[in-house]
Amino acid sequence: MAIPNVYLQKVYAGFLGMNAGIRLGAPVEPTEWTPEMIHEVYGEVNGYLKDNKIFSADDDANGPVFFLRALLDDAVNRDLEPQDVAKAWLNYSREGIGMFWWGGDGISTEHTAYLNLLRGIPAPQSGSAETNGLIMAEQIGGQIFIDTWGWLWPDDPTKAADYAEIAASVSHDKNGLYGARFIAACIASAFSTDNISDIIERGLAEIPADSTYAKVVRAVQKVYEKHPDDFWKCRDYLEKEWGYDKYPGVCHIIPNAGVCVLALYYGKGDLARTIEIATACGWDTDCNAGNVGSIVGTMVGIEGIPEKYREPINDTIVTSSVSGYLNILDIPTFVKSLALLGYRLAEEVAPEWLTNSYKEEDVYFDFILPGSTHGFQTSLPFKNILKANDELGFQTPGKLEIFIDRMYEGDKSRVYYQTFYRREEFNDEKYKPTFAPKAYSGQTVSMKLFLEKYQGSEVYVTPYIRNTFTKEIVEVQEYQLELKEQEWQTLEFVIPDTNGSFADEVGFVIESPSTLTERLFGKLFVDEFHIYGSATYDIDFSKQAVEFLSVTPFAHHRGKWNLENGKMVAECDKDCASFTGHYYMRDGVIRAALTPTQGTHHALVFRAQGTQRYYQAGFSGVGNVSLELRDFGLKPLITVEYEWELGRNYEFEVEVRGPKIVFSINGEKVFTHVDETWKSGMFGFALAESGACTFEKVEVRS
Repeated sequence: MAIPNVYLQKVYAGFLGMNAGIRLGAPVEPTEWTPEMIHEVYGEVNGYLKDNKIFSADDDANGPVFFLRALLDDAVNRDLEPQDVAKAWLNYSREGIGMFWWGGDGISTEHTAYLNLLRGIPAPQSGSAETNGLIMAEQIGGQIFIDTWGWLWPDDPTKAADYAEIAASVSHDKNGLYGARFIAACIASAFSTDNISDIIERGLAEIPADSTYAKVVRAVQKVYEKHPDDFWKCRDYLEKEWGYDKYPGVCHIIPNAGVCVLALYYGKGDLARTIEIATACGWDTDCNAGNVGSIVGTMVGIEGIPEKYREPINDTIVTSSVSGYLNILDIPTFVKSLALLGYRLAEEVAPEWLTNSYKEEDVYFDFILPGSTHGFQTSLPFKNILKANDELGFQTPGKLEIFIDRMYEGDKSRVYYQTFYRREEFNDEKYKPTFAPKAYSGQTVSMKLFLEKYQGSEVYVTPYIRNTFTKEIVEVQEYQLELKEQEWQTLEFVIPDTNGSFADEVGFVIESPSTLTERLFGKLFVDEFHIYGSATYDIDFSKQAVEFLSVTPFAHHRGKWNLENGKMVAECDKDCASFTGHYYMRDGVIRAALTPTQGTHHALVFRAQGTQRYYQAGFSGVGNVSLELRDFGLKPLITVEYEWELGRNYEFEVEVRGPKIVFSINGEKVFTHVDETWKSGMFGFALAESGACTFEKVEVRS
């Protein structure tokens, strides 16, 4: 089928709807929250139940964001296979932390499937009822990770259902797969109709009519036809006939499927009402509200997303993969990447404006999507009001509007994009997100600014960063710009040295010498915000902290990692690794000092694309140094003799230029090798066997 003209906007709306539902339902997700308790504590559900500083990561978003990367990493020019998605599970998840619920082998379906993959059980056997039992196979995860497959196949519910089933088969089976097919087909169908009944029927067409899943959908339909104005009658019916007492396990798909269909019918095509009903009904609230939010959000489009649900999201979510860089997710950028993937799958040429609007390796915001803010914030909301402006920007529709309300001499307002997150900004530790900065010292920041002044004196903007360790606002005065009226100007600067720490804000300071009698009043517009170029930075472990069970700015995969005396210390009883840095870093030099204290395998990791794909160079047994390639298993590429000893400090350096890899120890070249397997990625450290090691003096010159 041809890609519809409003494809990108519909995907954007669907993704916003999904995250609104997740955020609404998350506070009352635990099974202790009955519908009665929800109503007793919160009354009528008609808005977010809790005000989060920053909404933490959630498995209902992690899965849709990362499991479709199977199409980027493996199934690039062929049809998707279950094992492709299984590799995405293993590569982007850190064992035992983040991504999904690690509730125990034989308890959590996802945890069990992950362990099955490690045991050598391939997908789809890893999620089959034969392997795990029917109850485990039919828990809710089959349908909560599949929204993106529906968006990749607009108006093609069969293809969406097929891909969703393939993906879900890594961990689920039977009705677990039917739920995946049904929800994905509904999302795909929502591109071309605004009739909820039609969407549900098209979803039902993709699953067996005699399945339990189809039966609960039909049962809800009948109750709705009898009581179209009272969803509580339907919810009471579900409790009596399809409740958790009849479908055991932690969170079975069938009762929650009933709530999803109930919310779709009684929501009557209204996004807010649909996710509110799904939340009020209890059971797995964030999963159900997220799924129906995806469907209805896609159906109603951007204009159908209420501001009360959209504004707090501010175009930003965080996730909890192994890549801290990818975990800071700008929603417009992500949906552009997804839409481009959709064009590829449809074998259609994407519009030039969309291709130009997406820069995978950079931070690039052009505000081209209606209402988009790209997560921008201000330190002075009393006098600076940030909002989207969909009129023409610098070259394309869309820009960020900053309404300046009576600033005068002495007022300073920061407008910024948040490039790094700290634990103190979150209300909870849910799904343990970890972060690597989106901006580094040495990179260039560029943006277009336009002043529309009503009154007041000169307006000056000074680029700045905030140091996340000292909390100091570092203004880059040499790039200060006096704004001209009614003219687009370029503000550009190089991010200064953060001295072993990082910038967690990148933006500009607004100020004016305007007097109290003629205060500054007007609008400032921002467009084409861009962070790009080579980075030059250090990591000083005395300026880092342990947050979300990881040492900033790393994400750990297995092992115990901590800080001691200004160093990072690793200890593990089997292999372990830790990752940080720009996910798309290509060429450069990485240096680190390390002291091996136990074991015989201690290495510097580079060009890492996940826990299962990277290079590592370092000690590889007594008297040896190796370059090794990890690709779901560790393969030596070159080994040379090198006498090293425990307790001694060594400086490792790896230089990569295209396929050429040069490794040195203490300034002495040890080997040169050529390999083209991995062309970009993160860096970090690894112990390929049990052992312990300390790390310090990390330098990156990309």
